Amino acid sequence: MKIDNCEHLEQTRSEVRARAAAVQRQVLICGGTGCLANGSADIYEAFRAEAARRGLDLDVQLRVTKTGCHGFCERGPLVIILPEDIFYQRVAVKDVVPILEQTVATGEIIQRLLYRDPNTRDAKPHTNDIGFYNMQQRLVLRNIGKIDPADIDDAIAHGAYAGLAKALTHMTPDHVIAEVTNANLRGRGGGGFPAGRKWRSCVNAHGLPRYVICNGDEGDPGAFMDRSIMEGDPHSVIEASSSADMPSAATKVTSTSAKNIHWL
Repeated sequence: MKIDNCEHLEQTRSEVRARAAAVQRQVLICGGTGCLANGSADIYEAFRAEAARRGLDLDVQLRVTKTGCHGFCERGPLVIILPEDIFYQRVAVKDVVPILEQTVATGEIIQRLLYRDPNTRDAKPHTNDIGFYNMQQRLVLRNIGKIDPADIDDAIAHGAYAGLAKALTHMTPDHVIAEVTNANLRGRGGGGFPAGRKWRSCVNAHGLPRYVICNGDEGDPGAFMDRSIMEGDPHSVIEASSSADMPSAATKVTSTSAKNIHWL
């Protein structure tokens, strides 16, 4: 797929959103590190195999999606049923058939799979009923847990690459970096290094090709923000890395420097 301009991007976004809206139900399965360690990959495969065995159309009747980390790792593996936003926790492979027969087929909620408030013991059937989630305002992580990180159409449907399109057509690289600098955006690790200063030093560096090195080592104890972003929404990393260095169409630059940027 090649997108030539902003209008083409928005047309593509409308088309993929229309296809997504036609899906009757969707199962989101957390593919974060904690859930994977507890068997979520097997749950994903079990859902796909059982749905196919039942003759369900995986493009229309039931879409099964493996996402990035949902964040609530201690309750994993996590499974969310859309459009009802039914939140199931500590799901096992043996739960796949009951979920398909009861929740997907009839909308019935399986009580034993619901999260319960540790103080009141009240069951919380929906994601936004849960205290861990309903106090959050996600920005960088807004699409993680909602999209298939390996599906660019899914990312575009959730707004990906709109910022890059704006940067390419209405802004110069200097304008982009000025916006980041003025916003006082900083790195999310312990150093808190100003992002605008880092971007400026990269743009001013001489020589090609240039490399964007994504550090997923997570050396800070208990810190998984970089890894979670790269695993759960890699498009946000690619989009942000491209915006400051690609030539702007508004400046009539014909350079092909975008071809000399490599992501590691």
